[in-house]
Amino acid sequence: MAYYKIYRRRNYFKLSLTLKIVFVNLLFWLATVIAVSINSDLIKYFALQPLSIIQGKYLWTIFSSMFSHVFFWHIFANMVTLFFIGNFVERLLGRKRYLSFYLISGIIASLFFISLSVFFGNTFWGERIFGSPEIFALGASGAIFGLAGLITILIPKMKVLVFFIIPMPMWIAMIFFLGFFWILSTFAGLPIGNSAHLGGFITGIVYGLYLKNKYKNKMRYISRLFS
Repeated sequence: MAYYKIYRRRNYFKLSLTLKIVFVNLLFWLATVIAVSINSDLIKYFALQPLSIIQGKYLWTIFSSMFSHVFFWHIFANMVTLFFIGNFVERLLGRKRYLSFYLISGIIASLFFISLSVFFGNTFWGERIFGSPEIFALGASGAIFGLAGLITILIPKMKVLVFFIIPMPMWIAMIFFLGFFWILSTFAGLPIGNSAHLGGFITGIVYGLYLKNKYKNKMRYISRLFS
């Protein structure tokens, strides 16, 4: 009986994996901000620069960039989104599968950004659309778009609040967000990693299709339950 009480108490205070990922992002954010405030050149140890990667330099930033942020509004928006979407996907997939999927989505998002910026980002419009190979990119949004892509396939009709105000089915909301951010970066020149978003989103779609095909009855039930 004593063992049972201890076991229950430990589970009661157990943090979700999503919340732990949020804390890791916050730690990276603090480290990045402190480092950049000391010397702005230190950003290269945290953020992803495609030109450096193809030269074989700072290869770990393919991974570290998906946890690093500089501006408060950036990490705030990403972490609020991650908290709500991530906790939901974590319950669907389980902790181990969720962690693997999250990390793979972020890494593939980084590889998409590297590839598209290197091949197409050397002109004015190419840089606006795909990003320049010389710029630094960082943020968790590539991995988050992976989670969103997964939900888009598994539960396309699930209602979400766009900008926390406008209700939309998940599949329409994702088309809206991808298009909205790409228009902003193309015509307003805002530094948005659309290629990374696309890479993460495609990863989520592919994995969602795999799960939908392998676990047909379970995925059909989940879709009906949350639609």
